[in-house]
Amino acid sequence: MRRRTLLSALGASAAAGALIRPGAARAATYSGYAMAYFTESPTMSAASYNLHLAVSGDGLAWTPLNQNRPVATPTAGSGGLRDPFLLRKQDGTFTVLATDLNGTNWSYQSQYLHVWDSTDLRSFRNYRLLKVHSLATHAWAPEAFWDAARGQYAVVFSAVVNGHNVLMVAYTRDFVTASTPQVFFDPGYDAIDGNFVTAGGVNYMYYKNNTNSTLLGTRSTSLNPGSFSVYTPAIGPGRGVEAPQIVKSNSANVWHMWGDTWSPNGRFFCWQTGDLAGGSWSLLNDRAYTQPLNSKHLGITAITAAELTGLTSTWGTPAWNRLKSYNFPERYVRHAGGVGRIDAYPFDPYQDQLWTLVPGLADPAGVSLRSVNYPDRYLRHADYALVLNANDGTSGFAADATFHRVAGWADAGWTSLRSHNYPDRYLRHSGYVLRIDPITGSSSGTDKQDATFHIGY
Repeated sequence: MRRRTLLSALGASAAAGALIRPGAARAATYSGYAMAYFTESPTMSAASYNLHLAVSGDGLAWTPLNQNRPVATPTAGSGGLRDPFLLRKQDGTFTVLATDLNGTNWSYQSQYLHVWDSTDLRSFRNYRLLKVHSLATHAWAPEAFWDAARGQYAVVFSAVVNGHNVLMVAYTRDFVTASTPQVFFDPGYDAIDGNFVTAGGVNYMYYKNNTNSTLLGTRSTSLNPGSFSVYTPAIGPGRGVEAPQIVKSNSANVWHMWGDTWSPNGRFFCWQTGDLAGGSWSLLNDRAYTQPLNSKHLGITAITAAELTGLTSTWGTPAWNRLKSYNFPERYVRHAGGVGRIDAYPFDPYQDQLWTLVPGLADPAGVSLRSVNYPDRYLRHADYALVLNANDGTSGFAADATFHRVAGWADAGWTSLRSHNYPDRYLRHSGYVLRIDPITGSSSGTDKQDATFHIGY
């Protein structure tokens, strides 16, 4: 959420999972991740204030489920959600929490959170609103963790108290009713988006300093309100950032921290550290990760191999793909004005970057790239330049629109696309515009990188 200007708008009126893992969850072996999110895009054409899900095997490359359509829709309160969070409870099942806000009216007041229960994230039941306070303010970006000392779940959210946002906590056993809230963390300035993890007997909470849109880490040896203190410098990607989400690797002593931005709207950044206690984070190159299309304010939880398989089986994977540039990994292959090019994500119309990879029109062993938003049109070369044209049914068009996937020139784990009818030429970008040019083993490193892409979602 872009919420830095909230107080001026109001005027005078106003962990990647449980910190202490429950028994069933602690006993599980995790091999994947699920992400909850809602969607927006720069012009809001992708706005969907509903629950969306994606999955990942490594926690970095994400696959949207259900064709990036909602898997659950709120019907009470404002009728929309933001900031969904996935909690694995003591019994190993899930509860979904989310902000009650349909859109971007930051002055909207709600004392409630959206709540669903789920056995396996393949279906959602017992939808309800949970009241967490009685104040004339909001309840933003909820997260929850099991507090063993209290024998209850702590639900932490942002609300305005004494003129600025603080992190509040209310306790519950059933997510049906909650205790009277109290201040959990107040640094003396506007603070939102608390995220919790634990490691080495220490509890960590990262949050957004809403006065300058940076992220800060705090820690405590207890879970008591008021016990967390800042231990990191301000963290940011060189622009405003919010919604920190920290996730431990299932296979290595590595932590990742995600952050969401709004300029442009809907771009995630990801940091990495091998020393959570040290509080030093390295910003990853975009080449290392791919967020779900149009995703906003993520919430991540680890899942088992069976849960990962069940989620993809139930919801399905996208019928379309996106192609990421190797040497400009913030850019994706798209069409614009009938011309093939690479542009920086995010952009609208977002459908311009979606391609259905079909058997090659000239050779089924190859591939043709059919536009999702212009399904009668294909990416083809004409005078070596890539354009989007309607299939005229000729053999010449079929050959121009057919490519063969080979190991990437710059990275064998990526892909290069060889022209069918000019087999010494490969799809590449030059000045961000797509064309086919000869690429050989003696080509420059830049040329090889220009001709290398990641085909994903």
